[in-house]
Amino acid sequence: MKVTPQKPDNKETETANLERLSIDKQFHGDLEGTSTGEMLASRGDVKGSGGYVAMERVKATLTSRKGAFVLQHSGTMTHNTPQMSVTVVPDSGTGDLTGIAGSMTIKIEEGKHFYDFEYTLPQQH
Repeated sequence: MKVTPQKPDNKETETANLERLSIDKQFHGDLEGTSTGEMLASRGDVKGSGGYVAMERVKATLTSRKGAFVLQHSGTMTHNTPQMSVTVVPDSGTGDLTGIAGSMTIKIEEGKHFYDFEYTLPQQH
């Protein structure tokens, strides 16, 4: 996963002291593909606290079905305790992934990200 800081694109964003970052990921396993997206983040005044939102477009093969879909992220960290929601945006699926629904759990172990993806797909005809 590569997260790259971006410069604010307007004075209001710069004044708000929000971080804007681009997302570039690769997925391996049952979900095999790449994603790109954008994140907005803010750190709290207390170390280990903050929040982020992100939108990420995934282009992948999922159990032999090819297509794309969008993930919506919302996360907070309170005194180093994370709470996160990553959900498939309704009706964002394309190709063989049309109709996909679900959510993703992100686990971080030794600095590496691992994903559990629970999803449903309509039967193919």
